[in-house]
Amino acid sequence: MIQTAAHPPQNTTPTEQLQGSVERITFHSEESGFCVLRVKVKGQRDLVTVIGSAASITPGEYVECEGRGVNDRQHGLQFKTLRLRVVPPSTLEGIEKYLGPGMVKGIGPHFARKLVQAFGERVFDVIENEPERLLTLEGIGPARSERVTRAWAEQKVVREIMVFLQSHGVGTARAVRIYKTYGEQAVARVRENPYRLALDIHGIGFKTADALAHHLGVPKDSLIRAQAGVRHALQEIASDGHCAAVREKLSEIASKLLEIPTTIIEQALDAECVAENLTEEAIDGKRALFLTPLYRSEKGVAQQITRLRQREPVWGRIDTAKAIPWVENKTGLDLSGSQRAAVGLAVNGKVTVITGGPGVGKTTVVNSILRIVRAKGVNVLLCAPTGRAAKRLAESTGAEAKTIHRLLEFDPQIMGFKRDQNHPLEAEFVVVDEVSMQNSGLGAKFNATGSLRKRGAGWYWGISSAGH
Repeated sequence: MIQTAAHPPQNTTPTEQLQGSVERITFHSEESGFCVLRVKVKGQRDLVTVIGSAASITPGEYVECEGRGVNDRQHGLQFKTLRLRVVPPSTLEGIEKYLGPGMVKGIGPHFARKLVQAFGERVFDVIENEPERLLTLEGIGPARSERVTRAWAEQKVVREIMVFLQSHGVGTARAVRIYKTYGEQAVARVRENPYRLALDIHGIGFKTADALAHHLGVPKDSLIRAQAGVRHALQEIASDGHCAAVREKLSEIASKLLEIPTTIIEQALDAECVAENLTEEAIDGKRALFLTPLYRSEKGVAQQITRLRQREPVWGRIDTAKAIPWVENKTGLDLSGSQRAAVGLAVNGKVTVITGGPGVGKTTVVNSILRIVRAKGVNVLLCAPTGRAAKRLAESTGAEAKTIHRLLEFDPQIMGFKRDQNHPLEAEFVVVDEVSMQNSGLGAKFNATGSLRKRGAGWYWGISSAGH
């Protein structure tokens, strides 16, 4: 389909080059920059479908792409880009198409044709440097002329930002996110502190920001690199399941990771605490440091559990001396002493964590609890952190189970949950299976935004069941 111009990076699949004019835009997201384009490529009879990212795109523009041709099962042959560069059209036909349908509101095909006929291939130079000449054309007054020049200036800014970022090793998709976050200030912000990207933009981490900083000539032992590096080191520690690190240990790890003296690392730790990106708290008499968002999540979980434990269950006290033999008769299973204790704690408690290795009877305990509380007319919801875990929970209990995100109605448009304190879950009892897979951030959101409400009373109740 597409000729390959081989210049493969080391240890990667060879990429291909594609160039052509945009004939049609099938889809373009202004938020993410994701686009599906139909491109006319020299030597190709049919239009090529190009998948990529662009801050802005208009039919008639010329694209220079690096990527790979793939055969998608559903959509057929496509060219998926790793980098996509947009440049203004150079042919009269391309310029007319570019000006007519989309670059400027109020300039349709008729006026686009007038501009091209009057100024030819110099039309963009006239718009940028001699805009007063636009007023010599019939039907183009001051307002329309101003719209044309402003739109061209905006497009030029976008292109310059994208070229700057791509020339410093930033991929197209990330470059679009940077532009969408910082707008016309993107180049200034990136030059000032490229490590800020790791804080401000989802999907950009320390390694990407560090590579960009290297391109821009930021010294390896600079304080801004040390500050970003200590956050990165703490994130690596958090990925191993630790919410905090003793300051001396963190300083040692960061110094080794970044190859920066500990004296600079200590300055960076102090600066990050002042900036409130890190939070320090004494644990067992030792100075420990948290990533501030993780600290707030941990604190939020503790506060919400304390709140949940303050009142009695909404169904009142259950006589376990009668309930447990009743449920054993219903299931035909005899519970062990530890299983009986777990059931008793859960049905008369506000928050219960059930732990144990494989095969110790956690599922039997959960099913026994559910039978007892349902016999009291309690409204129950079941969930788990992942789809697979939710499916297993549904199979083991015979009831519907959802992921936590689905239960709380996660909305990707707002990157948040529709269920909150003002729109809580309609339930008095929730089972969260495999809760050990849930991170602190999601745990805090679940407790705070997934509040459980007794119908008409505002009482709260919850149970968590851990898989190990």
